[in-house]
Amino acid sequence: MANLTNPKIIWCKGILFAGLGVLASCLLIARMPGMENVALLAITIWAFCRAYYFAFYVIEKYVDPSYGFAGIVDFARYAILGHPPDRR
Repeated sequence: MANLTNPKIIWCKGILFAGLGVLASCLLIARMPGMENVALLAITIWAFCRAYYFAFYVIEKYVDPSYGFAGIVDFARYAILGHPPDRR
């Protein structure tokens, strides 16, 4: 599969992901209203955003600048093995 390079499609994809996140969050809050659940959802979203930043920016820029990750599975292999997997 080729890499996505069309800027309009990339923007569309980002907007769709954001919309999906807003929709899912609203549905969760509607099913379980209450400030505690809203706070836990906000902390969950924040924590996953920080984990994403760690996996795809901090590791690549500060820990191992020679390696870039293609996705979360690629990062998981790197984290488990302790070094980049062999390229094919």
